[in-house]
Amino acid sequence: MELKWLEWAKQLQAIAQTGLTYAKDVYDIERYEALRSISIDILANYMNVSDEKLKIAFASDTGYATPKVDIRGVVFRDGQILLVREKADGAWALPGGWADIGYTPAEVAVKEIKEEAGFDAVPVRLLAVLDKKRHDHPPDIYHIYKMFILCEIAGGEATAGMETSGVGFFSLDRLPELSLERNTPAQIRTMFEFLEHPDKEVILD
Repeated sequence: MELKWLEWAKQLQAIAQTGLTYAKDVYDIERYEALRSISIDILANYMNVSDEKLKIAFASDTGYATPKVDIRGVVFRDGQILLVREKADGAWALPGGWADIGYTPAEVAVKEIKEEAGFDAVPVRLLAVLDKKRHDHPPDIYHIYKMFILCEIAGGEATAGMETSGVGFFSLDRLPELSLERNTPAQIRTMFEFLEHPDKEVILD
């Protein structure tokens, strides 16, 4: 479960951001700016990150506050799942990343598979939409929805990309060290359940 202080900080930031979007009264604007500062102070108190970096990464967005969307492409070949080694932490993950403006979720999954693993792919179906805070990920300053989209290889060859240093297919009983920021062992097991049961319903949490 998400840490309470992190949950409070994100809620305060969302209230402040939305308030600053619609507030007209100068005193209301000051109050929302104060709320945003409190959210930054909470994070700075618990995390080893400077106030300035938090202002940029956590509290610089504008408009109505909404969750970020992380999209992962799920590809199987010969009973094994496609994973890429992330340069950021040296661990392995399903190809994917932030949703891009102008692309559908399926197009993002296909693009990420090509960019990170070298394969041409076609989307097949949505497997799951998960709220990151309900899963065993490290704490995150963002509220994130994770979409898992099943794809099939249509061409190309295994080639690492700018953000990856390795590409491989792995069986469930021989998984490498996973990048927990991006996917958990439980989530990978769930993806294998879809391989075993193709009619399994989409998971929503």
